[in-house]
Amino acid sequence: MTDIPSDTRTAAPSTGEEGAAPRARSVALLADPAAERRRARRSRRYRWDMKWSPYALIAPFFLFFIAFGLFPLLYTGWASLHRVELGTPTDMEWVGLRNFSRLLEDDFFWNALRNTFTIGLISTVPQLLMALGLAHLLHYRLRGSMFFRVAILTPYATSVAAATLVFVLMFSRTDHGMINWALGLVGVDAVDWQNGDWTAQFAVSSIVIWRWTGYNALIYLAAMQAIPNDLYESAALDGASRWQQFRHVTIPSLRPTILFTCVVSTIGATQLFGEPLLFSQGASPTGGSDHQFQTLGLYLYEQGWFNQHLGRSSAIAWTMFLILVLIGLLNWAISRWIRRSA
Repeated sequence: MTDIPSDTRTAAPSTGEEGAAPRARSVALLADPAAERRRARRSRRYRWDMKWSPYALIAPFFLFFIAFGLFPLLYTGWASLHRVELGTPTDMEWVGLRNFSRLLEDDFFWNALRNTFTIGLISTVPQLLMALGLAHLLHYRLRGSMFFRVAILTPYATSVAAATLVFVLMFSRTDHGMINWALGLVGVDAVDWQNGDWTAQFAVSSIVIWRWTGYNALIYLAAMQAIPNDLYESAALDGASRWQQFRHVTIPSLRPTILFTCVVSTIGATQLFGEPLLFSQGASPTGGSDHQFQTLGLYLYEQGWFNQHLGRSSAIAWTMFLILVLIGLLNWAISRWIRRSA
């Protein structure tokens, strides 16, 4: 017969005593109705907290969205169907789709739409190409890479007003402008950047490129860091150079990210407002003396706040919204095509 160790024999009674304590507390709770009610209230509060706390945490966003997003959207939609002036916003006259039909007959609207497209194209394509190149350089181990990552994001953190005023001085038509001074060094005559058609659009686009290239570069860099290193190692073993790795490994892996930045940049170009407003003399909403760089945002601002045609400006706002919806649908179609091809 095997002897039971002494520590086991001494531990057995203590186990019974420890198990008896919770049973004694349970009997005491059953005997005390007040304690039972307190326990039920705590349990009920816990269930309520688990059920309703997530809704309480996200409620501020939806409250602000309803107040500053959904309500203005619905109000402008209602105002676009009326003739209403900014000075008397409650005095509305029903005109149906007349405000929208007038836009189709307005040469200034088509000029603003064309300027928005050209400025968006001139600013988006070089911006994304340079961002992709910068991200590719930062993806490799460089000395002080963290410094360069912070430095390229600095323009994004700069105020639109401050950046635009600096570019206004740089593109000044006098000899004091830095761009014309640099052109004079190579024998090129001074250019009147603000009053030319393409020159003004190029100058406004340069502000957008300077501000948003670093932001997109960091997005591309984050996507590049998610690409498995095995793909690069396999390509290197096959004899692929860094340029070939970039073309055949990096670019295909970044297709969803590139599509995302294209859509976001297009939306930003459609809503372009601050840069062309401050670039014009006296912050005029006309976008130059001949409306040469007036965007849809400036045209809306001019109709609503200067001409005080609130109904017409609301129609412009909804037209911009419909353009953004079309861009979103195009993004969805291209995304499906990319997934199918992959």
